[in-house]
Amino acid sequence: MVTHMKTTIDIADDLLLRAKRVAERENTTLRSITEEGLRLALQRRLRKPKTIRPFVVKGRGAPPDLSWVKLREVLYGDEGERSR
Repeated sequence: MVTHMKTTIDIADDLLLRAKRVAERENTTLRSITEEGLRLALQRRLRKPKTIRPFVVKGRGAPPDLSWVKLREVLYGDEGERSR
């Protein structure tokens, strides 16, 4: 069973230098930094998108006291606070 495979990839010079500095500072290898980055990138891409509950207003539209801040809180919860 093969647990590791060698490959060649092109990486932007500045990105490679930054990764090498981080690896040195954290006393680890460039390989572990690269693997961690790939895992995080794949995890983010494979994550299921968050579903948003519909916000239904009955009557003649939104109530006059409903501000954009309140609407954002209703739609996004705590995430709306972080986006400001």
